[in-house]
Amino acid sequence: MASIPVIDLSAALHGRADERLRAARAMEAACTDIGFFTIRGHGVPLATIDALRGHAKHFFNLPLATKREAAPQDPTVPRGYRALGFDALSRGNAGAAPGDLKEYYHFGREHWPDEPYYSGAEGRGYFIPNRWPAAPAGFAEAASAYYAHMERLTGEMMSLVALALGIDEDFFDDKIDRHITAMRINFYPEQKVAPEPGQLRAGAHTDYGLLTILNGENTAGGLQVCTRQGEWLPVETAPDTFVVNIGDLLMRWTNDRWVSNVHRVVNPPAEVGAAAQRISIAFFHHPNYDALVECVAPPGEAKYPPVRSGDYRTEKYRQTRV
Repeated sequence: MASIPVIDLSAALHGRADERLRAARAMEAACTDIGFFTIRGHGVPLATIDALRGHAKHFFNLPLATKREAAPQDPTVPRGYRALGFDALSRGNAGAAPGDLKEYYHFGREHWPDEPYYSGAEGRGYFIPNRWPAAPAGFAEAASAYYAHMERLTGEMMSLVALALGIDEDFFDDKIDRHITAMRINFYPEQKVAPEPGQLRAGAHTDYGLLTILNGENTAGGLQVCTRQGEWLPVETAPDTFVVNIGDLLMRWTNDRWVSNVHRVVNPPAEVGAAAQRISIAFFHHPNYDALVECVAPPGEAKYPPVRSGDYRTEKYRQTRV
């Protein structure tokens, strides 16, 4: 594969059965081969994307001491600001590397019902109040608006996923209706000091959940995905498109029919390292924490034992902390 396939969802998302099937088949081909594809015609306003990007750029270029004021007091709480080198993603896939050369802002949904699923002992570990910075003004509103559009988009895409897999289109509905999706705005700063051996902006890793919806930018030091032939392929993006890849739980659900592929973010060339910033916005769509992920496979052919969605994510978070 010389490039990541591009799928236009505009007709499929307006309900035409033939176009839905066409999009589903394109997703099936991409996810079987490499686990990555690019979407356009997704219905997310460019103004919503630009607004969050603008606020993120403002925030991440503030002084470090100011940014640290938005970090949680308890570093195990997945909300707020994380400084350079907080985690090493390759450790989630049994790799060994120094901390990743990125900063990020971690948040989830802004509101949820006052019900035991959300407020009970287990729910409180996933439904956590967001922590927003004092500046720039409007950061929280821009992030919440973006999150809402991603919720709508991923719900529609999971129906297409089911169609692609040949199962009922509503198969995932009761498994994602109380999802525990988190978002990260990743900031890759200028590299004024040479990285340590083996240190990348984001080490080689897979994602953990169902779908990752990423909005990036084509700058030096970007995203790469490893093909089945072991070659690293650059992943290009544009302001009005999203890069989509499947995560570990969806690969398990398909019994490895689809691949949760290894990807990384490389360092910019040394000659531009001191001038190349990069921002990417990632929506890590994750099922309800109590959803039981069981392979969609004939009896006796499942490659994985059932696993609870929340337990899987919690363990992966633990593995990646430096």
